[in-house]
Amino acid sequence: MDKKRIPIGYEDFKEIRTDNLYFVDKTLMIQELLNGSKVTLLTRPRRFGKTLNLSMLRRFFEDERTLAGEKIDNRYLFDGLAIMDAGEKYLAHMGQYPVINLSLKSAKQVSFHLAYAMLRRSIASEFSRHQYVLAGEMAESEKEKYRAIQAETKDEALYVDAIRFLSECLYKYHGKETVILIDEYDVPLENAYFQGFYDEMIGFIRSLFESALKTNPYLKLGVVTGCLRISKESIFTGLNNLEIHSIISQNYSRCFGFTEAEVKTMLQYYDLSDRYEEAKSWYDGYLFGNTEIYNPWSILYYTKSVQSGNQIATRPYWSNTSGNDIVKSMIEDADEETREELEILMDGGTIEKPVHEEITYGDIHASRDNLWNFLFFTGYLKMKSQRIEGETIYLQMTIPNKEIKFIYRQTITGWFDRKMEDLDKSTLIKALEEGDCEAAENFISEQLMDTISYFDYAESYYHGFLSGLLTNNGRYSVISNRESGNGRPDLVLKTKAIRKGNVIILELKAAGSIAEMESKCEEALQQIEDQKYAQGFLSEGYPQVSKYAIVFYRKECMVQREG
Repeated sequence: MDKKRIPIGYEDFKEIRTDNLYFVDKTLMIQELLNGSKVTLLTRPRRFGKTLNLSMLRRFFEDERTLAGEKIDNRYLFDGLAIMDAGEKYLAHMGQYPVINLSLKSAKQVSFHLAYAMLRRSIASEFSRHQYVLAGEMAESEKEKYRAIQAETKDEALYVDAIRFLSECLYKYHGKETVILIDEYDVPLENAYFQGFYDEMIGFIRSLFESALKTNPYLKLGVVTGCLRISKESIFTGLNNLEIHSIISQNYSRCFGFTEAEVKTMLQYYDLSDRYEEAKSWYDGYLFGNTEIYNPWSILYYTKSVQSGNQIATRPYWSNTSGNDIVKSMIEDADEETREELEILMDGGTIEKPVHEEITYGDIHASRDNLWNFLFFTGYLKMKSQRIEGETIYLQMTIPNKEIKFIYRQTITGWFDRKMEDLDKSTLIKALEEGDCEAAENFISEQLMDTISYFDYAESYYHGFLSGLLTNNGRYSVISNRESGNGRPDLVLKTKAIRKGNVIILELKAAGSIAEMESKCEEALQQIEDQKYAQGFLSEGYPQVSKYAIVFYRKECMVQREG
């Protein structure tokens, strides 16, 4: 039997249902909304289904019309879905209201002028979608204003209350209040913060939201989505009818991302039940309220990859959708305490931090706690447990899964490589050339103390660390695990010149304790001799081959030279 296609890149509910693509049913979100507040802010990490869910809400609530005003029946899209069994109390709202569906995710430009132009275009597009209202009872001045917005006229005064104005026009035509859906409301604010025009953007967004959601008599229901809750700038001030539900809330906990049961059902449908444990280790780990949640974006890509015949299908699909700038910022600016906390996380441990749900982009770098909170609410950390002390909620946080750990590891590696490029390595090279083991120890230990370790201090970690430390040293090429003699030395430093050149062999070991370091040095030097690592270089004509043992224990280093 032919299987339904996996909806990679699809964000339109109607398109998914019309094309009979695989759909994970989240329609009971409608029931929860109708039992909730008039305006709801839902914050979730990127790529967790916010846009698709708003598209689903639009198709359920909207009395949709063609440009000529003819009715469009979308009821069939919900055939067989959970909301159809929820009862007449909820189905009575199907297809009953005009809907404004506005996405702010396109406002990612380098200047306020360009970002504002994109927002203006998004607003104008929604006016064009509802242009049938111009055939209704509207004053000529209202029609002129409507057409000016539709034409993207460059008059800022037109747009600060444009959503409220559109809802008023829709009310006059339909005779019913409007459902307002605003997707990715914080994207323009995040972009503006990093591009340097935050104050200008916050002023516009505040005006747009206040008129649409706070002082709007034509509002039936409002749903706003984003990654962060931002309220200090008074975007939502005075909205007494507002409910805010972040990832620590029990409400809507099953509506974004895939539950364990949904992932198992999907894999079973595609005859991939045997890959469940692999999918779980890479893409599970989130906790929304008390509900275990999988990354939906990555699960879809993973399932598609396995279905296509790729035996190695585990990839950091989610990380490829963003530059992961906040992780880079955390690592590059990390002080000693932060580096220690990152090492705990990379080792599978937890850290405890107070929750600040109302982070502002301007406050991200004001404290380390804010950065940790930003990482948590945007999906780079997960809640393991929570407790309350006085009025403060504290979260135990950890890295969710292998995919996110990969992001941290790659970011740490990139930071270390950039750091090593600027490092003067002449002290270490001179120490190795002159046999000064103490100077070499001191240099290596100093760099170890200033880096962020991962892989639980395994030998492979130290190999990568020392290889990066020695790269671009100015005189020697660095050869890693090169075949020589009867075995493979860990690292070799080798000059291009042979007759008057030099070779330095480095054999690395990881000790289990401080007391074991010296015996490990002896073991490494004996290995160099037993495996005849130097023989090949002497046969090439190099007059001198120096042999070193370098042993690590956590961030301690011991260097010994043969003889």
